[in-house]
Amino acid sequence: MNKSNLKLELNKILDRLEANCISPLGAELVKSLEPVRDLETVKRRQMATTEGDQILLRYPDLPLGNIYDVRPEIRRAAVGGLLEGSELLRVKTTLVNAWRIRKFILGIEGEWPNLKQMVSNIGDFRKLTKAIENSIGPEGEVMDQATPRLFNLRQQIKRTQDRIKERLDSFLRSSEMQKYLQDNLYTIRNDRYVLPVKQEYRQHVRGLIHDQSASGATLFIEPMALVELNNELRQLQAAEYKEVEEILMSLSSLIKEEKDNILATLTALGELDFTLAKGRLSHKMKAQPVSLNSKGCWRINKGRHPLLGDKVVPVTIELGYDFDTLVITGPNTGGKTVTLKTIGLFTLMAQCGLHLPAAESTEISVTASVYADIGDEQSIEQSLSTFSAHMDQIINILKEVKPGSLVLLDELGAGTDPTEGAALAMAILDYLTEAGVRTVATTHYSELKAYAYATPRVENAAVEFDSRTLRPTYNLIIGTPGESNAFTIASRLGLPQSIIERGRSLLSEESKRVSRLISGLTEDKRVSAEERAKAERIRIETEAKKAEIEKAKLEWQKKAAKQTEKMREEARLLLRRARAEIREIMSGLEKELAKESVRDKQRAIEMARRRLKNLEEDVEGKITSYQPVPSGKPPAKVKAGDRVIIQSVGQEGEVINPPNDQGEVLVRVGVLKMNVNLKDLRLIKSSPRVKKQTQTDGWTVRTTSTNNISPEIDLRGMTVEEAIHQTDKYLDDVVLSGLNRVSIIHGKGTGVLRGALQDYLRNHPLVKSFRLGGAGEGGSGVTVVDVGK
Repeated sequence: MNKSNLKLELNKILDRLEANCISPLGAELVKSLEPVRDLETVKRRQMATTEGDQILLRYPDLPLGNIYDVRPEIRRAAVGGLLEGSELLRVKTTLVNAWRIRKFILGIEGEWPNLKQMVSNIGDFRKLTKAIENSIGPEGEVMDQATPRLFNLRQQIKRTQDRIKERLDSFLRSSEMQKYLQDNLYTIRNDRYVLPVKQEYRQHVRGLIHDQSASGATLFIEPMALVELNNELRQLQAAEYKEVEEILMSLSSLIKEEKDNILATLTALGELDFTLAKGRLSHKMKAQPVSLNSKGCWRINKGRHPLLGDKVVPVTIELGYDFDTLVITGPNTGGKTVTLKTIGLFTLMAQCGLHLPAAESTEISVTASVYADIGDEQSIEQSLSTFSAHMDQIINILKEVKPGSLVLLDELGAGTDPTEGAALAMAILDYLTEAGVRTVATTHYSELKAYAYATPRVENAAVEFDSRTLRPTYNLIIGTPGESNAFTIASRLGLPQSIIERGRSLLSEESKRVSRLISGLTEDKRVSAEERAKAERIRIETEAKKAEIEKAKLEWQKKAAKQTEKMREEARLLLRRARAEIREIMSGLEKELAKESVRDKQRAIEMARRRLKNLEEDVEGKITSYQPVPSGKPPAKVKAGDRVIIQSVGQEGEVINPPNDQGEVLVRVGVLKMNVNLKDLRLIKSSPRVKKQTQTDGWTVRTTSTNNISPEIDLRGMTVEEAIHQTDKYLDDVVLSGLNRVSIIHGKGTGVLRGALQDYLRNHPLVKSFRLGGAGEGGSGVTVVDVGK
């Protein structure tokens, strides 16, 4: 990591990022992370970070855990090495959890292109992990059921050990043997069962001596009676060891076959862990993605230095828009250096693809090289003074900078004669500005404040200081130079006033003039800030009132629409009641007229039916007039008295006044008056449905188009009462439409309905004749009716 990155403390940010990784795979990527200056690469990095942040917010229980760096084991197996049970268990655990996270991310909803691309490189190793699971136990031991041979060998070993223990127990129970033993127990030496025999009784116990105690008082003897059994046990254990080795080698060979796929999976897991770590760090820093550019422009809005905790005062700063060089002045400990480090560190973090702890509208130029000369570089070993050390750094920077580079200079020109230091600082800033470099420099020199005012593309800035509390506010004010406040601070701390006045008198007239200028500018800045704050409050209040009016308007619209619908429903109910009453009257008339058999009276009834039908259509037309007209072009102009539809609310109104200069029309809607934009209005034009006139014995009857009436009606599934009622309405419409023949579908198995229907048709004055349908007309399930006078 270069010196500028260290000065800006990028390494500390990366240490925090590494701490958020859950595996060495991700941590390794953090260690190799370097800022890049390619815009598209940085955008891809930031998009991946955004996905990591968002998926952790939506799925905090993301199943990523128990991921090990098993690359050494994989490479050893690849060259024919044998992996132990514990190593195979680590491989299995890693691959199982890799498959689990792959399924999870590929199965979730939403667009996660970067994360899904990463996990798509995770392989399917279920056969391999199943083979390891069937052979290796939870503690890394090879299980008995790994192979039938291993199971049999271990059963034989157990039986042989039991036989040996039985023989040993018999020795321990023997009263004669007990007096020869140092302790009444048996033990193991050199993988063979032995008895602890006292030194003086070694001749009384026949067997092989395998060991003796440190004092020599005890000999560990394998009785001759156990030699054959112990030999048999050793042979079985050797066979078991060989079988276990073959099992481990077989599993290691399976891993060898999948070497490339497993390594690709581990790479994908590392990238996933690294990406999620960036998301975790973003959440902890309360950071967010920012806009990126390659134009050499920075705009940091309320940026918080990520290493200073929650109490840090946010800084707002811009560079590269109206000016290329910013000169920051003000008292010590006021936040000048923090501002330098913030803009530099933010640039490096963005180039690493990290989110930034700043507000919206923050923008960073990520194609810039970053150079920083911050801190005291005094070196005793190299015999360098503070000034010499700074100059050495600045000389190296001037050799490397290019147009668009970002250069951060702390206490430029300090450590030498103030006059010469200020002159040298101005020359350096001139060189950087003319070279197209973006520069931020801090200083205490008054000459640089005047320089910033007089030089194009150079701007002053100050860190604010509260002279009442003698404390810095850490706010950065661009456009105003800062004061040292030395006399104010000294006075507040108790320095005699006479000394302070003497000090002021020693200032040059130029210094006094500059001080007055700065004071005046600072006061103007304060007043302007207050005015802007006041204007902002008025704007917020205006928007709140506007929102309140819009809300009230919306509620009124909803209420009006609800009331209109209620009126429509009441009208429909009234119409349904009128129809029912009319049908009841007509039914009574028909019965009376049928008794008298007066044909001309029947004709009068037919005329009455038609007039009633026309009445129904008129009422329906009035009801449907409540519906808004279809959308179309707004009228070019309107005049008082015009009827209009207000498109946004679907209400009809009357124009009171024509449009004003703003294009708003005063419209009356019911008892309310409202201003409506002309574009929201549609003129109401009369568009009655096309009718045809039928002259019948002095009566003029309006009938609807034949196209609107079907030549058949389906009564299947209805009760007799419902069927008669529907047929009555249908025949009225048929006569009015001009149809002469229609079909009534009632079904073949509805004898009761068919009989009731035929009785009704016989007495209907408009039915000339009826019959059951023929072969091509639906047969006995259909009645064909001829209608007319």
